[in-house]
Amino acid sequence: MAERKKAVAGLGIPGFRADQLSRHYFGHLTRDAAAMSDLPAAAREEMVAALLPELITPVHELKADGGDTVKTLWSMHDGAKVESVLMRYRDRTTLCVSSQAGCGMACPFCATGQLGLTRNLSVAEIVEQVRLAALASRDGALGHGSTRLSNVVFMGMGEPLANYKAVVGAVRRMVDPAPAGLGLSARNVTVSTVGLVPAMRKLADEKLPVTLALSLHAPDDELRDELIPINSRWKVGEALDAARHYFDVTGRRVSIEYALIRDMNDHGWRATLLADELVKRGRGWVHVNPIPLNPTPGSKWTASDPAVEREFVDRLRHAGIPTTVRDTRGSDIDGACGQLAAGAEDQPGRVPAGASAGGGQQEAE
Repeated sequence: MAERKKAVAGLGIPGFRADQLSRHYFGHLTRDAAAMSDLPAAAREEMVAALLPELITPVHELKADGGDTVKTLWSMHDGAKVESVLMRYRDRTTLCVSSQAGCGMACPFCATGQLGLTRNLSVAEIVEQVRLAALASRDGALGHGSTRLSNVVFMGMGEPLANYKAVVGAVRRMVDPAPAGLGLSARNVTVSTVGLVPAMRKLADEKLPVTLALSLHAPDDELRDELIPINSRWKVGEALDAARHYFDVTGRRVSIEYALIRDMNDHGWRATLLADELVKRGRGWVHVNPIPLNPTPGSKWTASDPAVEREFVDRLRHAGIPTTVRDTRGSDIDGACGQLAAGAEDQPGRVPAGASAGGGQQEAE
């Protein structure tokens, strides 16, 4: 707010107008100057142009689940492409948001990881995805009429903690009350990571009670080195220690994301090893979310057999680990993030076949 007041003053307009402008953006979810009737007509266009420029525009939209899932491909001001997925459930409405255009983590089973990293998104570009989702929810763009955006998960394109400053800044704008922010509950915001250990520990000290989700996908270093290249720098044990530290500091239970890949990481002994690794760090600090992989035709990366999935889950539960198989969304519209962007690069408007464990399929607990 202090920065907005300074910017308004720089236009020769009284600083209190920044409060009014903020109320329109964060409270009324609009950047339409014509709707800001409490601002002087001569100043409102100038203020909106200077402080609320158009940052992202929709390129392509796909719907699934009777209209309760909407996936949007956005073009940023410089032509970079990102995706977000808005999902309505019985008791909540969730946005899966992107923090980067592409991703530099290069995980081989992830559609976004195969795109490479284009650039980081700014605070404003992340927040604008959330504002537009809140507006769409309120105005009935999802099935079954108007609803309120309640949850945000950083499980879209990008590695959130590789864009640490912007992600934390965006979270603060999401959870600050209007007119300073969107007024979401921090407990309904989930920040995911493939295991950037120093950033995980830093996030614990931010005094933001968000949920941390660790995308683990393998309990042993030999396999995780293959699935998650960053594991060559920070091993499984280091990532789990950092996750446990996050719980110790914040009191917030950590989610362990685990994409089940047929004949790759879904063996029963790996479920037992995962349980052992978690239990030796204590109880009550973690929840495991196995994710059925959204298969890519012709690829070796495909979903586990249902019976194998059940055994994996049963072993975790038998060890006393709270475990919930993810509700998948948008598989019929290429729900995994990166697929629409890849299609846009290949042919404008084409939606490619394929999938990953990326955003749009899952939702944080």
